[in-house]
Amino acid sequence: MTSLVLLLDPLPADTTPTHVELESTMRFVAANEPILTALDAGAGRGDGIFETLGAHDGQVRGVDAHLQRLAASAEKLDLPAPHSDQWRSAIVRVMAELPSDGQASIRLTITRGTDAAGPTCWVTGTAITAEFPERTAGVRVVTLSRGYANDVGESSPWLLVGAKTLSYAINMAALREAKRRGADDVVFTSTDGFALEGPTSSLLVRKGNTISTPAIQFGILAGTTQADLFGFLEGEGFTCDYRKIKVEELHQADAIWLVSSVRLAIPVTEVDGQTISTDLGLTGRMNAALLS
Repeated sequence: MTSLVLLLDPLPADTTPTHVELESTMRFVAANEPILTALDAGAGRGDGIFETLGAHDGQVRGVDAHLQRLAASAEKLDLPAPHSDQWRSAIVRVMAELPSDGQASIRLTITRGTDAAGPTCWVTGTAITAEFPERTAGVRVVTLSRGYANDVGESSPWLLVGAKTLSYAINMAALREAKRRGADDVVFTSTDGFALEGPTSSLLVRKGNTISTPAIQFGILAGTTQADLFGFLEGEGFTCDYRKIKVEELHQADAIWLVSSVRLAIPVTEVDGQTISTDLGLTGRMNAALLS
């Protein structure tokens, strides 16, 4: 499907532009128009960051949370801080050109660009017409080691865990490995035996009336959809917490979900070949809450 592309001339984060000045820093380009040079660090090295937001019936979910995470990723990569009002205006511009009903995906991208020109920044918007049968059918997952201990974010910050970078080759390789093993998705694990997250999703694990997600200080990307769901689930009477989750807890769970901005809450039906119980009623309410 054709996507809208809005190119941005990045503003310094500490400036206070007028509305007219903001609008003058962005322009739509054709989806097939080249916007990167061959020397752009994003293309040559995967050196950059991005965020993907979901939208439904003209409303974008979690704009503030995604912009905060974009800024946090920029700081980890020593990129210039994004101007939040500029990116917020860009999201509004793109949404105004998309259909006002149905679902859509909004992606924010910043590369390091080139030494001469600086960062390259753009927003894409894509209307989603495909269904997501996995929201009810669920997915089978395998656990795959990420190759480092769960505290690597604190001991080795240069590995950029917890930043949403363009360097997704490992994540995509993990998903291909899952397919080779007859599964649909992945839960990454640490070398010291803890569950982390999916290649493109956050992990929720239910035991009784408690729903847990791995604590972000242990190398986990802060989950915007997960945070929204915790607010909903607490209203449903569940206790929600952030903690270390041992891999073996996945096999003992009452329910597991992978959650993300576009696919939303996906129930896990199998972990490493072992069947996991699902709660389709709760899953349906979770997705309805996210879409409302």
